Amino acid sequence: MKRTGLLYDERFLLHKTGDGHPEVPERLTVIIRAMEEADLLSKLVAVPVTRAKMTWIEKVHAPKYIHRFEEACMLDLGELGDPDNQICPQTYDTALLAVGGILNAVDMLMEGKIDNAFCAVRPPGHHAEMMDAYGFCFFNNVAIAARYLQLRHNVSRIGIIDFDVHHGNGTQHIFEQDPDVFYYSIHEHPSFAYPGTGREFEKGSGPGFGTTLNSTVLPGQGDEEYKQKIAKELLPAFDQFKPEIILVSAGFDAHTADDMSDINLSTEGFTWMMETICEMADRCCNGRIISILEGGYALSVLPELLRNHVEILLGIKQLQTESERRSHVH
Repeated sequence: MKRTGLLYDERFLLHKTGDGHPEVPERLTVIIRAMEEADLLSKLVAVPVTRAKMTWIEKVHAPKYIHRFEEACMLDLGELGDPDNQICPQTYDTALLAVGGILNAVDMLMEGKIDNAFCAVRPPGHHAEMMDAYGFCFFNNVAIAARYLQLRHNVSRIGIIDFDVHHGNGTQHIFEQDPDVFYYSIHEHPSFAYPGTGREFEKGSGPGFGTTLNSTVLPGQGDEEYKQKIAKELLPAFDQFKPEIILVSAGFDAHTADDMSDINLSTEGFTWMMETICEMADRCCNGRIISILEGGYALSVLPELLRNHVEILLGIKQLQTESERRSHVH
């Protein structure tokens, strides 16, 4: 069994988004309750939560934007730039705590205290760009973690895998000229799906050309399409790039039960995808993965999806599958 870190803090629930907004505190409470019921919490290594130092936030986001975000929360303006980006007075501090905890998970991984980690955080991050909030996201959690790995831990090659059903426009925007960060996204396109970016011809620019890869999935598609795209596009690309660590923007809104997309990925499809990512990480970077929660809004399926996700990181899911296979043989 692997040493898997868990980042969670009840203060992540203090970010309130108002009536009718899909990104709600209950997303985390149902996940943690499911882990308690499955007796997983005792198997996980707690990651401490501290406020991120502004030095690291500013490696990704412009100081003017950070100040605008903080001021909007202090003045209780209710939103930041767009009705999607609902805020409350506690949102700014919650976002700082989420980033700080993720950077603590990075430190623990790089110091050999854990083998991988899952970060159950709010607000999500992959839509946030250098100068703006987008799509429920304020600080780009995965991007800040990648910059921190580069500058604090001298990691030369970082792979980011984003399987949220919505393209991570912010993450691509931040790294499209960086040859040392490979950003891969599999997402719905074309459709009404937000944000409308992430087309297959977008491959990065300048020195970063070739280290952006988008796999687009048509509305109505599901497991088979995802398996084909990942096998033919992601795996060869990362086998060639050879990342030293993999960061995962783990969004679960491609599930068939989730109203935020027209993709029909099954629970088993998510299991296959994460098992495939972990097998690849074992090959290329000693299993070093930090998975960070992005979307996923169907509270009815989130508990099972995230329980499976964490069991895969622990190595329990694979052991259970092998045990079941042997019992059928006998």
